[in-house]
Amino acid sequence: MAAAGAPAGYVLVAEEQTAGKGRLGRSFHSPANHGVYFSLLLRPGVPASDAAFITPAAAVAVALAIEEVYGARVGIKWVNDLLVDGKKVCGILTETVIGAESGLVESAVLGIGVNVTMPESGYPEDIKAVAAALTDGTGSGDRCRLIAAILDNTAAASKTGGGSLFYARPPAWLAEYRARSVDLGQDIYVISGADRRAAKAIGIDDVCGLVVQYEDGETATLNSGEVSIRAIEN
Repeated sequence: MAAAGAPAGYVLVAEEQTAGKGRLGRSFHSPANHGVYFSLLLRPGVPASDAAFITPAAAVAVALAIEEVYGARVGIKWVNDLLVDGKKVCGILTETVIGAESGLVESAVLGIGVNVTMPESGYPEDIKAVAAALTDGTGSGDRCRLIAAILDNTAAASKTGGGSLFYARPPAWLAEYRARSVDLGQDIYVISGADRRAAKAIGIDDVCGLVVQYEDGETATLNSGEVSIRAIEN
């Protein structure tokens, strides 16, 4: 739809996803009646380097919306996972189209999945230890209200069309992102394929890169990839 010219701000909501996906090619469990699964089309027209702001900005927007609707304190695990009581309740995936000649982001599809209520059969074996829902109820929950709150917060940050709050350096929402980080100060693993390197998360820079210090004293800034928190793993 983006390729066909759908306008910025277009929203598609699914009752369920039969092939929900997350970062790094992973699946996202999306059972009917139990979650919020939607995509928002943005047309920011910003340099490709600024596209990295979209996912963390959305993480803040969703965290604030969850607290508004459900009252749960939400932490953010770099870069796109939202946690309640140490378990994942939301994943965010942004897919962009970059103009070959302009180098600008022509469109960005922001996909958001939130576990609202627990499926009757529970979560699949491969995620049940790390996934959680916002409520223990068996109904559909306040899903429409949650979607509306997320869209309100995202609109406030993006100013539809690529406003300064979304893409300024540093962006206005960055302090909130840092305050909600569950990584900072933690012993982590930096994961690259099959390799896992022990480090400590020591900061988040002004473009949302995760600053880490490895056990040999080397420091580095991660702008992509994956980390895991050792204490949660253990």
